[in-house]
Amino acid sequence: MASGKERILDLPDDEKPREKLKQRGASALTDAELLALFFGTGLPGLNAIGMGRQLIRQFGSLQALSRRSLEDLMQIKGIGPAKASQLAAIFEFGKRLALERRSQSPLDSPDAVYDLLGPTLQSLEHESLQVILLNTKYHLIQIQEISRGGLNECIAHPREIFRAAITHSAYAFILVHNHPSGDPAPSSADRKLTRQLKQASEHISIEMLDHIIIGTPSTHSQQAYFSFREMGLL
Repeated sequence: MASGKERILDLPDDEKPREKLKQRGASALTDAELLALFFGTGLPGLNAIGMGRQLIRQFGSLQALSRRSLEDLMQIKGIGPAKASQLAAIFEFGKRLALERRSQSPLDSPDAVYDLLGPTLQSLEHESLQVILLNTKYHLIQIQEISRGGLNECIAHPREIFRAAITHSAYAFILVHNHPSGDPAPSSADRKLTRQLKQASEHISIEMLDHIIIGTPSTHSQQAYFSFREMGLL
């Protein structure tokens, strides 16, 4: 593996990100190589690949990097306002692409919901409570943020959730929120809110399909989300 100090032009063809992409496809590139293609050029004594590796080491992952604000990105050496704006736009593009891809299929499983909103909610440093509104086929009508909170809590009232569902003539809804701590285990407040919403939904004939809490696992063995429905609590 190259040290990151050589010029990319001097690397063997199979180590140059652009040539590697042409020969093997974008999926063959490492996170650092993808960042290298974005940067184009590196810094004195550090090529673009080395710069990409340095960022991955600094932040831990692309997901962690995507959480940074525009101001934070501009503080990174070698990234000015233009590059910071482009990088923020690329991360947002990825989130919207995920939303578009999932919106055409039924959202009737926790995995489908995680695919839809997981990357977006995992990129936040605050809690965000969102409601997914569904039609009779469980296809997406709209996603609406109900409230946002600090690092540890997100306050919402059931009437705000049902107001959104009634306004958009939803047949069903799924409540989703994130735990920035990374642990998706429900709090006592999460359990209480779920019980209240379930009881209220039965009275007004709008199906509460699930309440899903999105976490941020640090290893592949850790749970990425908690589903009240999947755990038999709804």
